[in-house]
Amino acid sequence: MKKVIYALILPLVVVSGLIFANREIKNETPEKSTPKPLSAAEMKAELKKWEATPDGIKFKKWEASPEGQKVLAGAAKISNHISASTNMEAVVTSLSLPPGSQLGFGVMVRINDDDYILSFGPEKSNEFQQLHSLKVNDKIIIRSHFVSYAPKYSYPIVAGDYVERDSKIIYKCAPRKGDC
Repeated sequence: MKKVIYALILPLVVVSGLIFANREIKNETPEKSTPKPLSAAEMKAELKKWEATPDGIKFKKWEASPEGQKVLAGAAKISNHISASTNMEAVVTSLSLPPGSQLGFGVMVRINDDDYILSFGPEKSNEFQQLHSLKVNDKIIIRSHFVSYAPKYSYPIVAGDYVERDSKIIYKCAPRKGDC
């Protein structure tokens, strides 16, 4: 009788062990292959390769053009404020972005006699509700951590992180992982 019981319990133990071991394997997080950061030389080589593409050639021509130079100079003018994320005084010049822009919600502003696109990203629910109260010629204080440019736009693009009007905060970017 004991032999029969042992004969029934032994396969049960073996099967339970296999199931438990399989469960542990499934619960382990798979190692994701993260690409190694490129070295400076590799980055330079990739940039050279991109510059030889039609898009790279078009961008280089735009950079050398008077319009490109104007946009780059505008971006350089505010680079110190951007890197330090300090306040910049701006005046709203338009409540709409240039025709055909695909930047989401934004307004046109003038900072130190240069025009900029102040972009906030894709409009979601009521996130920008207070920004809709802005009017042309409103004086605002903005902070940003990023300025960009593209041949498609005649103005530098400033990412809007913080907007203040009449000493009242009307927009502050919600902190997210790796953002704002």
